[in-house]
Amino acid sequence: MTQEQTLSKGSIFSAMFLVAGTCIGGGMLALPVATGVSGFLPSIAIMAICWAAMTVTALLLVEVSLWFEEGAHVITMTQKILGPIGKSVSWFLYLFICYASIVAYTAGGGIQIASAFESYFSYPMSKEIGAFLFVGLFTLVIYCGSRFVGRVNTILFVAMILAYLGLVVVGLDEIKPSLLSFRKWGGSLIAVPFLLTAFSFQTMVPSLTPYLKQNPRALRTAIIGGTSIAFLIYAIWQALILGIVPVEGHNGLAAALMKGEPATQFLRQHVTGAWICSVAQFFAFFAIATSFLGMTLGLFDFLSDGLSIKKEGIGKILLSVLIAVPTLIFAVKFERVFLVALETSGGFGDSILNGMIPLLMVWIGRYWMKFSNSFRVPGGKPLIIILFCFFTFTLILEILIQGNWIPSSYEEYQFLHLEHILDEA
Repeated sequence: MTQEQTLSKGSIFSAMFLVAGTCIGGGMLALPVATGVSGFLPSIAIMAICWAAMTVTALLLVEVSLWFEEGAHVITMTQKILGPIGKSVSWFLYLFICYASIVAYTAGGGIQIASAFESYFSYPMSKEIGAFLFVGLFTLVIYCGSRFVGRVNTILFVAMILAYLGLVVVGLDEIKPSLLSFRKWGGSLIAVPFLLTAFSFQTMVPSLTPYLKQNPRALRTAIIGGTSIAFLIYAIWQALILGIVPVEGHNGLAAALMKGEPATQFLRQHVTGAWICSVAQFFAFFAIATSFLGMTLGLFDFLSDGLSIKKEGIGKILLSVLIAVPTLIFAVKFERVFLVALETSGGFGDSILNGMIPLLMVWIGRYWMKFSNSFRVPGGKPLIIILFCFFTFTLILEILIQGNWIPSSYEEYQFLHLEHILDEA
């Protein structure tokens, strides 16, 4: 049986769902609010650009990973191609993005579990206990290995899609085409850093390579397919929310952006039936859980590579502890610090770690070190230069936002705080 025949029996789709599930997380609840103030068409256009940029950089990272032996992760790659400085930057940014993300997801997942116990079993539970159950359960899934993660994630992803479709069907009759015609192109660029986070999954690409047995065709299919699924789901979600809720007015998206209210809150205001709240809760939980699994799988392999810990026996237990314990501590005690950091991870972390660094590694590896394999992303030097300029622009934009140097006319487009999303999810 050939390698490709082996992979054809579910592995590629499983990997595709891992990619899509990692992209579609709790941030999806904020997406229409964070981008919708510019209108439907501008938000879709900017989202398409970010989707293309993040998909191509992921494919470039696949090219880099195939230059190395199976098991090599970002630390090994950056050390051999970019040297000590690249290795140090990758260490910091990778840990920053992954731990910030999984702490945020743990905090949100803990709230969901506590709420579910109280709603369905009339058993009061603190969010701290809920977070403990959430991180314990899904860290155990990671401990069982990437194959088991793929199966569990596929089940969760399908459940998330079903809940998502339920929300969409309920809201279709409420869409007002006139609201979708609103456009404000001047404010659309402000959402670029947030949208990079919406398509952020590159941290798990080195884990996908051995998962799909270093098969270039399977990797390309899984990445393009996974991000395309995410884009389609985002686009329909945007149309639903922006077609129901106006941008202007006391209860519009601009006001909601300043108040920090999540997208699911608007559905409650426009749709009758108490069950819709339950569907929204299920959707939020599955979205958070699939993102947690994708991020944690990448972090597990990253720590194994960076700390030279084998993923077997005591090593697996140690890696699980290194992920679960810090995550739980910060999710319970200091989640606000990490949630605020997560808001800026797109502008700083994703633009550098998931954008500039893969581009630099491909440039140096291809044209200086003369690495080669059977897989090569087309476009050559012009593509790399264009993408590098895009991520540089994103980094500068985030610096301007954080430094309050964006003109006052853009103040209404400040990003909402993710802790509100996770509290309301």
